[in-house]
Amino acid sequence: MFVAKQFKLSRSKTLSLLDELEAASGDAKSLYFPPGLTETDIETSLKGLVNINVSKEIAPLVLRSETGAVLFWSAQRICLILPPFPVTEKLFTIGNKVEPVRSMLKQQLTIALVLVRLGAYAVGVCQGERLVASKVGTGLVHARHRQGGSSSARFARHREKQTEYFLGRVCEHAREKLEPYARFVNYIAYGGARTTILSLQKRCPFLGQFDSRKLPPLLTIPDPRQAVLEAAVNDVWSSHVTEWREQDSSCY
Repeated sequence: MFVAKQFKLSRSKTLSLLDELEAASGDAKSLYFPPGLTETDIETSLKGLVNINVSKEIAPLVLRSETGAVLFWSAQRICLILPPFPVTEKLFTIGNKVEPVRSMLKQQLTIALVLVRLGAYAVGVCQGERLVASKVGTGLVHARHRQGGSSSARFARHREKQTEYFLGRVCEHAREKLEPYARFVNYIAYGGARTTILSLQKRCPFLGQFDSRKLPPLLTIPDPRQAVLEAAVNDVWSSHVTEWREQDSSCY
């Protein structure tokens, strides 16, 4: 019986996992799923590769992934990696073909980061895992008014103006820090509160040039600070892994 474990691995630990898989190819097979495949595409690719129970678990994970997925399958171990950056082509091969993932992770990509929650923001650029530019700040945005009546309406208008001013400042700082790197940016990652991110994107035309290069958002981060921005760099390069083994054990 296969038992599943899920975990997140940093860039270096993912590379170590790839080395381990490559060394144990044996009877293995590899499947690369680019993002955007239909459920039928995925299920057809999995048919005959894995037992039906594991296949039912794999398909939804691949379908939900915004970056695609890579499956390494053998009789003893099944490993599904959701990489930090998009898989570029569909591929099936005999053996644990890890080189496309390894090459992806070894690139010195330039990634822009924009983290924002109402009242705090952090903007940065990393080259590889090195943060080369950053700006962190705060802004006054009052919490929502809980009472009704005309005073509540006035407060809501005042809060809306505060929000507009705050997001305008974030946009200015994003332009200041990202513009020198704009033509080199491979990807952009947003983080924070989803509604605030959407509001910022709507109010900041400068960021629109990166729309085709967006990575999955980092929605679980706390209020942006310098330490949070630095941790986000590691998150951007991390992979999500699900592993099925015949026994309940894993090295990670």
